[in-house]
Amino acid sequence: MDAAAEDGAAAAERQRTLERYARFARDEAPGRSVLYAGWAAGVAGDDTIAGILARIPATRRQPPLVFAVTRVLGAPEADYPAWAAWVRGHADQVVAEASRRRLQTNEPQRCAALLPALAGVDGPIALLEVGASAGLCLYPDRYSYRYRGSDTDTRLDPEEGPSPVVLECDVQGDPPLRLPHVVWRAGIDLQPLDAAAPDDRRFLTSLVWPGEAGRADRVRAALDIAAAAPPLLVAGDATDPAVLRALAARAPQGATLVVTTPGVLPHIDRAGRARLIATIRGLDAVWITIDPPSFHDAVADTWDGFVLARDGGPLAAVDPLGGSVRWRASENGSADAAG
Repeated sequence: MDAAAEDGAAAAERQRTLERYARFARDEAPGRSVLYAGWAAGVAGDDTIAGILARIPATRRQPPLVFAVTRVLGAPEADYPAWAAWVRGHADQVVAEASRRRLQTNEPQRCAALLPALAGVDGPIALLEVGASAGLCLYPDRYSYRYRGSDTDTRLDPEEGPSPVVLECDVQGDPPLRLPHVVWRAGIDLQPLDAAAPDDRRFLTSLVWPGEAGRADRVRAALDIAAAAPPLLVAGDATDPAVLRALAARAPQGATLVVTTPGVLPHIDRAGRARLIATIRGLDAVWITIDPPSFHDAVADTWDGFVLARDGGPLAAVDPLGGSVRWRASENGSADAAG
């Protein structure tokens, strides 16, 4: 590629970066993080910073990932001019670190949305998560839950007593709510994280957006639980049937294998998603997933929220991060599988 073509390609990437951060500032950050809204709006009007970030591969250039990386590396959580000055002074370091990282938000709160589906599975359970990150969603039996209903509240705690991780969730309807009996925990991820490693812990807590009160403390407490009894985490591509089958084969005899895909399917290309779903369906396993409504034809236009489903059948409309559950299993006896 000659110099003129290289300049044109760089300009095109810079423009895409400007547009991407403008959308984030306008549509995603408001209401969640004042700081990130300000940073993104600043990038959207700053050719120099956009040019630096455009050097990061497009798949690693998401604002939440880039912002988290800069915080891990020591950027000040200050107004945009101070942050931008820091980025200009550490440009190569930011590009290198963001280029090797992935957006691996590991939110234990999702277990509050998964629990009603897990409660319907006879134990003991061998739990296997696709896209596990550090495995924080593999401990639904080690967390405490506070479900707030319109008529009554439900409190669930592990047998040994209240957990340092307390998950609060609004609930409608009458879902089954009980802690599962998990005897084996495993996960697959392209780049698993270690709950005991200081660098990985800092990265995961930095993925929490500034302004989200209590969330970083919850992640830290869940990391402590995972570090004390680590799950089996395998580095690999779960869309390769051999990878998933090999890990599933390690589940203990006598336990019900449950494969979960909470929020991961939209991040897999269509062909890989089809392979993954076909492999899961070929296992002797229960499949529990959380997906956008568009993945379920039967409810695509009627449900207000993501879909909690078991073996392809929708059970509840849920907040994708576990803040609410609207139980609707009685409204839909069966539905098409995600795909």
